[in-house]
Amino acid sequence: MKITFGTVWKWIKKLVLFFFIASIVSTILFRFIPVPVTPLMIIRCFEQVGNGEAPRLKKEWVSIDDMSKELPLAVIAAEDQKFPEHFGFDVEAIKKVMKQNERLKQRGKPIKGGSTISQQCAKNVFLFPQRSYIRKALEVYFTFLIEIFWSKKRIMEVYLNVIEMGDGIYGAQAASQTFFKKDASILKASEAALIAAVLPNPRKWNAGKPSGYINKRKNWIVRQMGHLRGTIDL
Repeated sequence: MKITFGTVWKWIKKLVLFFFIASIVSTILFRFIPVPVTPLMIIRCFEQVGNGEAPRLKKEWVSIDDMSKELPLAVIAAEDQKFPEHFGFDVEAIKKVMKQNERLKQRGKPIKGGSTISQQCAKNVFLFPQRSYIRKALEVYFTFLIEIFWSKKRIMEVYLNVIEMGDGIYGAQAASQTFFKKDASILKASEAALIAAVLPNPRKWNAGKPSGYINKRKNWIVRQMGHLRGTIDL
């Protein structure tokens, strides 16, 4: 069978159409049902097996209504204070991070990310954690989808249930039980702030055994929570 350009183009169009339909359908489904597993969870399990370890995957989905109100407040304070206002992207923050990264590149230091909670949620649920322009473009696409089809409360609920919070630990409930021996529903402000403090690198830092740096970051987050308290309604 001779393969022509027309045949290839026809299949490309079908694949693109399938991708758009599947992405929209899955986004709508996840508005109502828990996300069972994410690409990052699968990758981490394979990494553990590759290192000769038993796969670790501790997670338990809980409604945001069954979480301490301190937790979403702490995450917003630490990660994305304009989360309730923006449509997935904080343009001012992106410009600021780009300028900071130019200085960091000149010094040969690692660059920082400027992703919003919506972007991080989209990346965690739908994409693999690799740095590339294609992945970033897909992240933008899925961020628009969840902002269109999900409420801010749902975005926060999904984020707090799937985000990596430790080695093999995903979501608020698993983190609360692991680090503080209690349910996420009764976390105190300082405990929620500790969980939020380690999110940039949850496998390096430990919310249950915070370093001096993490304690300083926790204290800063608690102060920010005080400024935001009463202004956030999810």
